[in-house]
Amino acid sequence: MKKYLEITLILFFSLNIQAQDFKTSQDSIRFFYDNLFEVMKNGYLFREKVDWKEIETKINNELKQYSDFNKSLNEVSIVFDLTKADHSKLFYNGKQFSGNFPAPTQDDFTEQWIKKYKINPQFEVKILDNQYGYILMPGMHSEKNLHKQSQDLYDEVNKIKKSNKLQGWIIDLRFNTGGDIFPMLLALYDFLGDNVVWGILDINKNQISEIKLKNGKYKDNSKTVSYIKPEGKLLDKINIAVITNLATGSSGEITALAFKGRENTTFIGKKTYGKTTSNIKADLPFGAFMTLTTSYDCDRNGNYYEKIIPDVTIGEKDNFDNLLLDGNIQEAIKFISE
Repeated sequence: MKKYLEITLILFFSLNIQAQDFKTSQDSIRFFYDNLFEVMKNGYLFREKVDWKEIETKINNELKQYSDFNKSLNEVSIVFDLTKADHSKLFYNGKQFSGNFPAPTQDDFTEQWIKKYKINPQFEVKILDNQYGYILMPGMHSEKNLHKQSQDLYDEVNKIKKSNKLQGWIIDLRFNTGGDIFPMLLALYDFLGDNVVWGILDINKNQISEIKLKNGKYKDNSKTVSYIKPEGKLLDKINIAVITNLATGSSGEITALAFKGRENTTFIGKKTYGKTTSNIKADLPFGAFMTLTTSYDCDRNGNYYEKIIPDVTIGEKDNFDNLLLDGNIQEAIKFISE
């Protein structure tokens, strides 16, 4: 798939990088990779499973062939391959570097999905058949004003909510390949209510953090990360159908996870991609940074899912030209109407 699965959570990992004078390109290259390995050895979730001595020796030998720093970054992909860091990426000067891991292809998707994907679907809220709310929640990045972004999304939902008495809502995550989770969950606040919505597990799958929504605030443990000003009655008991597929990944999967354990909720479609780990942003020399996998994701009850398996599996029945003919939507309406 052309579009990459993006980061689930932005935190900040600061390195004490001091300005240095480098006499040769090899000095710069070595300094950069020393820092890259240090970051990964200290924070990478699966660091204890990696033979760092063997990998560093291999990579350092390969680096000897480079006299240009930019070209040396080709070895980053090899680092990720050897450490099995399949949810990490490195960013430098507008370019991104990742490992070589299996990924979905067009053959995994319907013609209808591919057609819709090519036009870069945006956040959308509307009513189907005068009775059902529909939210298309694609992947998204945080904007500079995170509160305003989240509020604008929430307001679109609230506008439909307060002016219509609907039987239930459909949340479509079939194009949610990831991004920043804050605006996604805040937009869906009315359906999730004042609850723990997901959490973070360590390598032993012990819970080390919980994320909750409270009075419109997104709280990571006790810290408020962002917020909205909610309006009207919560819909945290209304029937909800969540639709997923193989493109649903990373923070798209967290969005689905947030509804696990919620009453009056069903999951429809296909299993998700399987990037249910959290990343932080780790700064590197020369303005580069990486998304570093540091933990597992879990639902509100501390349960980990390698992939999210739907309650009702639907085959090749996408129809984005007419949603009422879409097999996933039809199954969602059936659940809501029961």
